Amino acid sequence: MSWTRRFVLALSAVLAVLAAALSTAPAAQAHEERPVTLPDGSGSVPAPHTGEPDLLVCKTGRAAFERRVAGFPAALKARNLALFDRCVRQGYRHLQQAVDAVDRPGMTIAMLPGLYEEEPSLPAPTGACAALKAPRSALGYQILSYAQQRQCPHNQNLVAILGKKDLQIEGTGASRLDVVVDARYAKLNALRADSSDGVYFRNFTAQRTTFNSLYVLASDGFVIDDVLTRWNDEYGFLTFASDHGLYKNCESYGNGDSGIYPGSASDINDGRGYDVPRHSIEITGCHSHHNMVGYSGTAGDSVYVHDNEFDHNMGGASMDSAFPGHPGLPQNHARFERNLIHDNNEDYYPYVADGTCARPPVDRGYEQGVVCPQISMPPGTGIITAGGNWNLYENNWIYGHRRAGVFLSAVPAFIRGESAWGKQADTSHHNRYAGNHLGVDRAGHARPNRTDVWWDGQGSGNCWQSDTGATTPYTLPVCGPRRGDVTGGTGRLVGEPVKLAQLLVCADYDVRARRLPAGCDWYGAHGIRRVETQLALGVAAVLALVGTVLWRRRLRGSRLAGTAALLGLAGLALDVAASTRSLTPTPLPALALLLTGLAWTGFGLALRVRLPHRPAFAWTTIALGALTLLDAFDKAVLMIPWIPVGPAWVRGLLGVVWVLWAVAVTGTRRPAPSPEPSPEPTGSAA
Repeated sequence: MSWTRRFVLALSAVLAVLAAALSTAPAAQAHEERPVTLPDGSGSVPAPHTGEPDLLVCKTGRAAFERRVAGFPAALKARNLALFDRCVRQGYRHLQQAVDAVDRPGMTIAMLPGLYEEEPSLPAPTGACAALKAPRSALGYQILSYAQQRQCPHNQNLVAILGKKDLQIEGTGASRLDVVVDARYAKLNALRADSSDGVYFRNFTAQRTTFNSLYVLASDGFVIDDVLTRWNDEYGFLTFASDHGLYKNCESYGNGDSGIYPGSASDINDGRGYDVPRHSIEITGCHSHHNMVGYSGTAGDSVYVHDNEFDHNMGGASMDSAFPGHPGLPQNHARFERNLIHDNNEDYYPYVADGTCARPPVDRGYEQGVVCPQISMPPGTGIITAGGNWNLYENNWIYGHRRAGVFLSAVPAFIRGESAWGKQADTSHHNRYAGNHLGVDRAGHARPNRTDVWWDGQGSGNCWQSDTGATTPYTLPVCGPRRGDVTGGTGRLVGEPVKLAQLLVCADYDVRARRLPAGCDWYGAHGIRRVETQLALGVAAVLALVGTVLWRRRLRGSRLAGTAALLGLAGLALDVAASTRSLTPTPLPALALLLTGLAWTGFGLALRVRLPHRPAFAWTTIALGALTLLDAFDKAVLMIPWIPVGPAWVRGLLGVVWVLWAVAVTGTRRPAPSPEPSPEPTGSAA
């Protein structure tokens, strides 16, 4: 069989194994909702209502109420006492009662200071509501239609706001903690506003659900103003398939997914470049901390996130294209400016490992700081973009992360349920990271990230500012002064193989099954237990063994081959060392490749001399050396532009062929030397 045919067969086999591995990746699980269409964009961001409220909600008992408002400023105290007297006469005791009484657009409901547990809404469904037929999500809850939500509003919601237009719900306390809506872990959602254009929430707290505290769905126009959400299985704030939205001065903590989640924001800028006419949702002045992730958005399209603080989560902010069933995929056009994204180093996975998260939510200890992370997340990361396009990250402070300041990876389209070949590489393009303050706080103090940038290498048009610190790969495409300008731009269709292997291993997480993937350092694997180190050690062992046997059987005695063997062993040892997390963002991986490349080249030249009858094997060895040197150049000097795959892929595939070929060469007999011709007789015959 010719060497070219062997190479093609080996390449096909490796690609088949890779495809099989990807096809067995676990299906992503996250927020699942009934099919919805994005708003037509004809709405607007609602302005706050002024004047006296139309409806009042309060608890009875004047003495208790007076104690609640005793510390308020005089004018606010007097207003609340007057509203209380009115509420006792003509108000409601539960928020849902007031919502049900709304009979026209533009009304305001005022909630007076107190704890609202909405007791009439708490019981489990009975009768027809207990027998609704609807598909179930991967998390077990029913995915109800809008008609079913109207029929049985409290199957899943403590307070259901369905189809109400321009409704404002506000607390009248001195702070958002004076009015508390508490679902007591008995409902998926504390407040659900569904198809309620123009809804406005202000100055209260919502807490303790098995999914979200405040949920806005399929609404064109909403405002979340000075609201606190906390202690939920999944999200604090979740807005989905909505447009003309504004979050401001909000706070969220203690959530198993994200504090703030603008998922499937209206996809108004699909097909545009960086310059866009408007954004669908604005988030400003918010503080999201001590969650799995501070901000996230599957299909978080056209979201403008500025002047917020995301800190002490596992991850600061994340946007992705990794979950099916979300309108607007793949994610595009988020804009992050002037945010403080720092010290996101919490690790809540031990609560999964020790069984805490397997208890009923009420017994997990959320109020004492427990968080049960719902999906896979690299702890110690600032901004994560898993399959996004045309995102702008400019003038943010990103510091104090023990893993990476920014993290960028592609997500193939089949993960979101699209199988067309032409879409598989349609994410991780044109993401711009420029003018950020990396590894330094607002006061100018050094607060380094372990790695400023972690990138799988895939995509085109991505660029970073020139003053980044430690990065992987060691060199990055640099942003020009104008948006869209890139120096050293790449167009990789496939990311780096070792990084893809890491992502594949780390994705196999399941909070309900208490499955934390072995081999992934996101979940505590260190040293030889890390998949990257295992791969490096395995490759080094195979190459060292095969190379040593080849040298002993065919090249012993060659000074060139001996030198190459020593260089090769040194390179393989450095490669194993460089696979550790602390050494990856240094020049050491490139140095290991350089030594290994020189070793391959030396071996190839020695083979040309010692095995002249096998020129193809010798030239393949030299080609492997050249590819290894090219890979070192790609990682340490300049990422080679506009090639579909990095040199590491070709080098790896050719390396498989070389190992098999080397085994065959060392196992065959050395051909007997040809007999030298007898010398011609000299002299003349007598």
